[in-house]
Formats: sequence, C-alpha cells, structure tokens
Amino acid sequence: MYVFAAITLCSILGAIRYQMNFLALIPFGIIIAYLCVVDFRKVFFLLLFCLPFSMEVELPGGFATDLPTEPLVLLLMGVSILYFLKNLPTLKGDFFRHPLTCFLGIHFFWIFICIFTSADTFVSTKFFLAKFWYIVVYFFLSGLILRDENALRTMIWCISIPISITTLYVMIRHAGYGFAFDKINASVGPFYRNHVNYAATLSLFTPFVWYLKSTYQRFSFRWNILWGMLIIIILGIVFAYTRAAYLALIAAVCAYWIIHFRLIKLVLLAALIGSIMFAANLLNNNKYLEYAPTFEKTIAHKEFDNLVAATAKGEDVSVMERFYRWIAGVYMLKERAIFGFGPGNFHGFYKAYTVRSFETYVSDNPEKSGIHSYYLMLGVEQGVPGIIFFVAILFYFFYRLEIVYHRETNPAIAGFLMGTYMSVIVIVLLLIINDLIETDKVGSFFFICLAILVNIDIQQQKISKAKSSPPFIPE
Repeated sequence: MYVFAAITLCSILGAIRYQMNFLALIPFGIIIAYLCVVDFRKVFFLLLFCLPFSMEVELPGGFATDLPTEPLVLLLMGVSILYFLKNLPTLKGDFFRHPLTCFLGIHFFWIFICIFTSADTFVSTKFFLAKFWYIVVYFFLSGLILRDENALRTMIWCISIPISITTLYVMIRHAGYGFAFDKINASVGPFYRNHVNYAATLSLFTPFVWYLKSTYQRFSFRWNILWGMLIIIILGIVFAYTRAAYLALIAAVCAYWIIHFRLIKLVLLAALIGSIMFAANLLNNNKYLEYAPTFEKTIAHKEFDNLVAATAKGEDVSVMERFYRWIAGVYMLKERAIFGFGPGNFHGFYKAYTVRSFETYVSDNPEKSGIHSYYLMLGVEQGVPGIIFFVAILFYFFYRLEIVYHRETNPAIAGFLMGTYMSVIVIVLLLIINDLIETDKVGSFFFICLAILVNIDIQQQKISKAKSSPPFIPE
C-alpha cells in the first residue's frame, strides 16, 4: 500500500509538473493489471460499465479507437487467450462445440479467407484483427463469465446504470435546444456517434432492463430504481427521433408472440422468401430506377413531421442516399460475388459503381460512412457466402432460442432469454438500413447475446442428462 501510494503521488505530481495528464492514469492501470491476475471477471464487468461511456478517438495514420473500451478489450483478449491456454486440459468443450459457436467460427474463418482476395489487404487485415478481439472478449469471455443468474444480473446492472446516466446527459443537452429534431446529433456527443447509434443502443438494451425489473418484488428499492431507469431510457428513445429504432422496438415487443406460439420456423421461412422476392422485384428490368429521387427536392428536414412525410414521398435525403449506396453495392456484389472486395473495403471502392440519377447533395460522403445495410455490406465485402454464413447464425439463434425458452423452468432465466431474443430482434431489424455490428455499443451486445443463449442451452442439456441418467446404487 505504501508503494502504491507513492506511485500515485508521483503520477499526479508528474502529470502536473510536465502537463502530461495521462500520467495520472498510471495508478488505475496498476489496479487493472492487478485485477487481471487476481480476478479478471471484475475487469470484464468494468468493460461493460464503460461501454455506454466509450468515445471514438481519431489516431494518426488513419487509425481510430474507442476509449476507454478498446484498450480494455485488448487487455482482456490477452488475458482470455492466456487463461484458455493455461486451463486447456481442464476446460470442458461444450461451449466450443456448440452449433452456434461453430456457425460463428465459420463466419469468422470466411472473413480471414477474404483477406487474401481483398482489394485492399491492409484495410481488411485491420478489420479482421478488430473482429478477432471482439469475438474473443464479447463471445468467448462472456461465455466463460455469464454462466448463471447472478452473473446475468450483474451484467445488466453494469450496463443499465451508465446507459441511464448518458441518456440523462444527452436529454439535458437536448433540452437546451428545446428538443429540436435538427439538434439531436449535436446533443449525443461525445458518447454516441450520432442519433442512430444512440437510439439503437437504448432500444436493444430496453428489453434487458424490463425483464430484470420483473425479477424483483414490486415497489422494492431496486424495482423502483429499474423503473426509473426504464422511463429515462424510453424518453431517450422518443427524443432520439429515429424512425428505425421506433419500428424495431415495436417489432421486438410483437415478436414475443412469435416465440410464445412457437412460430419462429414459419416466420424465418417467410422472411427468407420475402427478402428474396423483394430483391428480385427491384432488380428485374432495373425497376429500382423508378425510385430515383428529384435532386432539388431530396433534402434534409429540420422538423420530424416533415421528415416522416418526406420519407413517404421519397424526398428524404437520408433514405435516398441509402438507395444511392445500395445500388452501388449491388453492382459491386455482381462483380465480385464469391469473395467480395474484402472486409472493410466498401467505402474505398463504391464511388465507381454508383448511379448518378440517385445522387443527393450529401453523396460526397466526407465522413466516410458505410453502405447503411449490414447484409448488403457483407455481400460487397465478403461475397454471397459472407451473407449466407451470417444469416445462418441468425436463423440458428432464433430456432434454438425458441426451443430453449420453452424448456426453461426458472422464470428469471426465461425472462433474460426473452430479453436476449428481443435485443437481437432490434439489432437484426436495424441492420437492414444500418451497419452497426462493427460499432462497440451494438456489436458487443450482439456477441454477448449469442454467448448467453449458448450457456443457457448447455446448462439445460446438462440438467436433462442428469435427470435421464440412472441413479447409482452401490452393491
């Protein structure tokens, strides 16, 4: 303690003397390093707590990072690999052999293969490495830690508290602008990239808060706290003015009945057929050209009511800019249907494939944003197999979750399962018109949800085997 106190004092004095503020963080680094050795679960929950507070920071050389989450992810990746290697002889392989883990492994392996055919190997390698530490920490480490009801409760508390704080922060800033629609993007920084990322994060976590609330006695202290946080989060969604988030959250609530009445296989089949027919209809005889916008009328709107009306008329710039990039993506997919242009390479190559009749006044794209459809982005960057492998993960997730949910006898675990299901529904629907899996606030939840289902499924199978095994009778 004396040594640590001396280091802390020297760090603070050094930061003041040399005006290097990062020196004051040395004691925190020592504490985190100590916890990584003694109990890295605490560092994992610290990472979850920091997720809503993470901020995007541009680095020299075209790099960017999320602080403080990405350094913690890298640290935990190293700890995870060392832990798995050290305990390899004693580790049970149920989690690694689960079909959902295998589907995810195939998806990740295909990303690796696409590096070698990439149009820009450097960009694709960066993408692959970022994906690697996301999967190691948010899927495999989550699978190691989030194994029981107490761990799931801790996870939800660790995320819901900071989400509520950042939501209050955004709403207070937004209130200073009179909750004006055209000021929401100016209010969400520095914790959220834009109002879409903000609304998506709140929407996908709302089901978890709802079901955690239901596990406590009515009007108890924690029940009241959760109700308060739930109201704050819902108000945040309302004033985020994000159409996709509204629809996704409503659809998630309605999707409860799909699981309740065991209709998931029918719905998945209908969704697959409907998606194929919709795409074929637009591409048939270039029918998509009928939806080309009028350049002078396709503008951004400062009132939410006007935005909704313009969307219906095809005169909203955000919607029509999506069409502009989607069409380019389709042409790119046609050219490289098997391996795509390589992970992370849409922005670097799409301009040559655009159709000028769909151009809008924001088509210069100075912020270097993506295609705004994760499924199409997979096709552009990883070819048709990339789409198939990712959709296979989703289909198996929903198929298996329905089975696991109806087998679960613990009401709290069943509630967490339903929260997981609704959260993934929100993500899946938002991915139709956004590419959010690669962001830390959405992608992390996606992989955590996969890990939760795998763990609960494995626990159920163990209980089922124990019940079916004949009792041991000594001779």
